[in-house]
Amino acid sequence: MTKVRYILISMVIIMGLLASTGCSISSKQVSSPPPTEISSENIPSEPIEPNWEPVYVETEAGLELPHGSNFEVVQKVAPTVVSIFTETMTYDLFLQPYPQQGAGTGVIIDPKGYIVTNNHVVEGADKIEVILRDGRIFEAVDVVRDPPGDLAVIKIEAEDLPTAHFLENSLEQLRVGDEVIAIGNALALPGGPTVTKGIISYLGRTIQVQTSYRTITLRDLIQTDAAINPGNSGGPLVNMAGQVVGISTAIAQAENIGFAISNDTLLPLIRELVAKGHVAHPWLGVEMTDLSQTIKSRYRLEVDTGVFITKVTKGSPAQQARLEAGDVIISFAGQGVTIALELQQIIQNCQVGERVEIVFYRGKEKRATWATLAQMP
Repeated sequence: MTKVRYILISMVIIMGLLASTGCSISSKQVSSPPPTEISSENIPSEPIEPNWEPVYVETEAGLELPHGSNFEVVQKVAPTVVSIFTETMTYDLFLQPYPQQGAGTGVIIDPKGYIVTNNHVVEGADKIEVILRDGRIFEAVDVVRDPPGDLAVIKIEAEDLPTAHFLENSLEQLRVGDEVIAIGNALALPGGPTVTKGIISYLGRTIQVQTSYRTITLRDLIQTDAAINPGNSGGPLVNMAGQVVGISTAIAQAENIGFAISNDTLLPLIRELVAKGHVAHPWLGVEMTDLSQTIKSRYRLEVDTGVFITKVTKGSPAQQARLEAGDVIISFAGQGVTIALELQQIIQNCQVGERVEIVFYRGKEKRATWATLAQMP
């Protein structure tokens, strides 16, 4: 891969290069099972470091740096921000292989060379290069990924690296209107990271994001009007004390709306990724959508609200529980459900191996069944 310092890229080429790494928000209320062709065969199951804990996690928000001192905040955080460049072999219309390049951002979470980024930045990559603030270039020697959470941890062979400070339970300590700064490898522009500033626009947002391989649901997000562009993915969102409060992950198709994975979600997932090599997500194994009036009329359903099953994955807990496409779930694990995102949230709050009761309608008949949730493939 050509080193970034030797590249002179026009803006048109940059936007084309980044098309494979950006995220867009989907309006569909669908929860899809992981496609079998990209299951976890390329996700290492070996942990990077058992019993690992993030080095700098602070339980309370620090004091803001001098008023208006954006420079001090950037100087504190920027050395911990890295640029990530990927290369993936793909095929053209004539089935000839050629390298496709992508770009993103990462944050150093351990002086030993552990870096957190988004899964969609590195997923499918044959080669991953990390460029530090001081210009040094390293190739990733290990990657552990969590596609449903859109997170990944990269390991490089380096020591004594500057390390970001994270604020635990950031959703509880942030307020709508608080100022934040986003730092990242926006548009893969040479010369160092791009810095943008804004405010917290909303806390705890849930959205669906379409990546290159799948539609995923992200929860407990921080919404901000700080500009987040392609290439920012995986970069830090920081408060005015220089503490990381989340990781930038998605761009909405609208002005001044961007999203970051909050530390409430981020820290537990990266702990599990580094220590175990994977994250165990509970899985039912259905595709679903909200029950609309159109669906109700088409299938002549009697129930007014619920979650309509469009497909049941073969061999899944849902199939073993004898659920079928066309069933309408109205209660899951003792909790009533009316929309698909609500059901997804309940499933994610369950445990792998947990046995849950499901109440549903099949046609005009109200039924109940039990399912034992499995680990997501």
